[in-house]
Parts: sequence; structure tokens; C-alpha cells
Amino acid sequence: MSAESLLAAATERLAAAGVASPRVDAEILLSHVTGVPRLALVRAKPNDIQYGAYKALIERRASREPLQHLTGSAAFRYVDLDVGPGVFIPRPETELLAGWAIEKAKRIDAPIVVDLCTGSGAIALSLVDEVPGARVHAVELDERAFGWAHRNLAGTGVDLRQGDMADAFAELDGTVDIVVSTPPYIPLDAWESVEAEVRDHDPSLALWSGDDGLDAMRIVESTAYRLLKPGGVVGAEHADVQGQSAPSVFSVSGRWTLVRDNADYADRPRFVTATRS
Repeated sequence: MSAESLLAAATERLAAAGVASPRVDAEILLSHVTGVPRLALVRAKPNDIQYGAYKALIERRASREPLQHLTGSAAFRYVDLDVGPGVFIPRPETELLAGWAIEKAKRIDAPIVVDLCTGSGAIALSLVDEVPGARVHAVELDERAFGWAHRNLAGTGVDLRQGDMADAFAELDGTVDIVVSTPPYIPLDAWESVEAEVRDHDPSLALWSGDDGLDAMRIVESTAYRLLKPGGVVGAEHADVQGQSAPSVFSVSGRWTLVRDNADYADRPRFVTATRS
């Protein structure tokens, strides 16, 4: 079977299973199996072993197993991360939050940055990659996710610790320039609205956050206030329906100035930023 025939059949199978980007996923998986770049797949000639492996991956993707679990990697800004079961897959939208933190860090000599709920280590890794002078600290509670972060951040100089963000890095209190976080933010009653790839495969600690989805955001607010020096800044991701409620966590405390929300690529509310009074 030609590569184009394989791709056509795989695309049809994935579309029928409700996969959001069936053709793209089919191409990425064929490229992964054959080692042929996506733009050159029309010239690929999969052998019998590759054909069998590809069919198996397509069926796993059709069952809504995340694409990144099948390839073992996820691209994030200018870095590639090892990912798999047990860690939240970094989303393209989070690149904007990372970019905000990076631009803030570039304006400071030897900035001290803390990444709360680091997950795979995506933001922390991007910070040390793009701001070489930054001193980056990261914390993750989930044991399996911590293992992936350790794998991705090994040798980078990031101070990675396993533990609860609520009491993390007490020795840094009042000295940090930037706090950044992608906390869990899905309300407990929103189970049915969450796509299968997320609901069935991402770790629960990275998803659910109380009745209104803001329990973790409240901890981010408290922890960031403790860690930051006066004038330090915090940025935290939230759901697109929390464009008012997430910033209010910071504004109602009376401890922050310049509280504002920031949009993602689709112009949806995505992350809140604030400055410590």
C-alpha cells in the first residue's frame, strides 16, 4: 500500500473516531514510524514491520490515546519534551504564558523565577533555554509527573523539587522576581465536557480543582505573594471561562496591582498576571 493510501485510510479512521485533527495526526504518526519528514511522506515506502506498527498506532489514537503518548515527545516553544502516561501534555496555549515569563525575565539581571506545578517541566526548560542567566526553581507534587520533569530538566541547572506548591521554597520568601504557574483549573462537575484525551489520560492532580476550578489558583496567589519581592510579578493559566473569576482571586485580596487577564491565540481568556504591591 502506498503512503498516500495509508494516510487516506488512517485519516478516515481517525475522523470517524472523533479525533480533532485526523490528517495531521495520521501524518505525524507515519513520520514517526518511518523516520521520513512529513513534507516528504509522499515518497515514503513503509515496510511490513512499519506498516504493522503504523496500524497499531492508528488504532491507539482512534481510542483517543494522546498523540504525544504515542510519539513520546511534545514540542514546546524551542524545546522538545519527553512525555508519556502520568504527565500533563503541555498545550500550545501555554507557550504564551511561558513567553510572558521569558520576556519579563530578560529585563532582569540574573532573575529568580519559580515555576509552580511544573508538570513536564515545559516552562522551566523554556526559561533556561531562552534566558541563560535565569535562576529557575520548579516544583511538582505528582510523583509520576515529577519523574518526567526530572528527565526533561536533568543537567539544566533548574532546582527541581517534589512537593506541594503551598510551602515550596520557603528559603526564597521575598526574593523572587517572577512566579509562573499552570495549576489545575477544571471544576469537579465538568467531567462530561472534558475531551477524552485529557479526561482519561492526563493525571487527575493536573486537572481538577474544587467546585469552581479555582482552589489551586488561590494557593498560587498565596504562594506567589509569599515568594515575590515587592514589584515582582506572577502569571497563572486558567480556563477560558475564568477570564473574570481567576483575576478576581488576585484583585479581591488587595495585595496586588496591575491585575489583568491575557488572551490566547484564539483571543480567549487564558492567563492572569499581577504585580505584588
